[in-house]
Amino acid sequence: MTWLRPPGPVAKGLRIGLFGGSFNPAHEGHRYVAEIALKQLGLSYVWWLVSPQNPLKSDPASLAKRLAAARAVVDRHPRMIVTDVESTLGTRYTIDTLKALHRRFPEVRFVWLMGSDNLEQFHRWRRWTEIAALVPIAVVERPGSILAPLRANAMQRFARHRGRMLNRAPALVVLDGRRNEASATAIRALGAREAGMLE
Repeated sequence: MTWLRPPGPVAKGLRIGLFGGSFNPAHEGHRYVAEIALKQLGLSYVWWLVSPQNPLKSDPASLAKRLAAARAVVDRHPRMIVTDVESTLGTRYTIDTLKALHRRFPEVRFVWLMGSDNLEQFHRWRRWTEIAALVPIAVVERPGSILAPLRANAMQRFARHRGRMLNRAPALVVLDGRRNEASATAIRALGAREAGMLE
């Protein structure tokens, strides 16, 4: 396995949220998910795992550009760390990234973070049931997808593990708070419209 330098502090007992995605582009809605998870789960840190290429999405901006945008959104938050560990590891799928991180940092308690909009398509992820069996999952409610925890395949599959303490997997909790309306899709659409007006 590729040797991986930790993107931030690691020590026995630390609970670190893993917030993965293409972040195309990163925005305040992403920061909101990370902040809610930090506060409500008592996480030590949140690692933003900016993926080289999301298998379910196409034509992202360059990795360097998305990393820079994510770092700007994080804005030097002392407990949020933006990293491209998947690029270093050479992993494409979340399950492979998680297994590599568990092997490299066995002393850390990882929690997978996602917005409720991603929960709706979680069953399309490669070996998604293995992901849920490997790491506890925390879902933060997002506007437009507040019903996702009720209808998502993953929630139905792991219903008896819902609300369970995040000490071991499978466990799935839903977090709520003041909702942020920001969306990467809307930001890209706005950018495309503005570019068209300038042509």
